[in-house]
Amino acid sequence: MTDEELKAEVCAALERIAPEADLAKVPGTADLREELDLDSMDFLNFVVQLHERLQVDIPESEYRRFYTLDDCVRELRARLASA
Repeated sequence: MTDEELKAEVCAALERIAPEADLAKVPGTADLREELDLDSMDFLNFVVQLHERLQVDIPESEYRRFYTLDDCVRELRARLASA
């Protein structure tokens, strides 16, 4: 999967959690929790969406690695490569 495809998957997962968000305006380095006003349950649902969409395991201890769009793409790329 390319980085653009991974970003599209991340955005699709976010759209289910925050449908009103304009993800095109979210900088890659912005904290998604702050930028999209995600509470802890929203963020948990987002990570679950990534798991279900891409079939990657994301332990709770590593959630902090998924705080920005850029982080998500980087982490997912690494996890998919090692699978």
